[in-house]
Amino acid sequence: MNIILLGPPGAGKGTQAKILVAERGMVQLSTGDMLREVRASGSELGQRFGEMMDRGDLIPDGMMIEMIDARLDEPDCKNGAIFDGFPRTNAQAIALDEMLQRKSLPLKAVIELTVDEESLVGRITGRYSCAKCGAGYHEEFQRPAVPGVCDTCGHQDFKRRPDDNEATVRDRLEVYRRDTAPIIPHYEAQGLVQRVDGMAEITEVEGAVAAILDA
Repeated sequence: MNIILLGPPGAGKGTQAKILVAERGMVQLSTGDMLREVRASGSELGQRFGEMMDRGDLIPDGMMIEMIDARLDEPDCKNGAIFDGFPRTNAQAIALDEMLQRKSLPLKAVIELTVDEESLVGRITGRYSCAKCGAGYHEEFQRPAVPGVCDTCGHQDFKRRPDDNEATVRDRLEVYRRDTAPIIPHYEAQGLVQRVDGMAEITEVEGAVAAILDA
């Protein structure tokens, strides 16, 4: 079972992907992570990626598909893959379709986590984490039980991601609308798109995603 998770930054794609990995044995294929892993592998493809990344070049779609194609052949992908961060354009979507068809690996669904953008800005800009163990918190929704003390490890230093500010978040939302959202009609034409309220509680989103996969 293979799916694509779509949604703007902060919609909860990473959280839901982790749940699917833990509960269904699926593999999260994050292209950013894959690029770093392939580069570190020392393979011929990794060396080619490394040279391009060092120059600041964009990785061509064909090379991205080549990387994903090889990754899908690995044994841990037998229970299915979650595509996260790819495809981002219509050209990539078409190339992915062709590759999956060649490998007889159909997509089960393209799940878009929909959001209210104003609420999402508040969700992202309010989050922070323990500087020691990484436990996540939020100024409004999830504060430590004891103010200033991590619930998990007792550490008293916290940090925020430098890009979790309003201006950056709004820029990322605009990039999603401009660059990634246009691929949705491509998958709607195939009857694959399912929408889930990404602003709901995590367990509610999890249940809605599970219902789609089990249908």
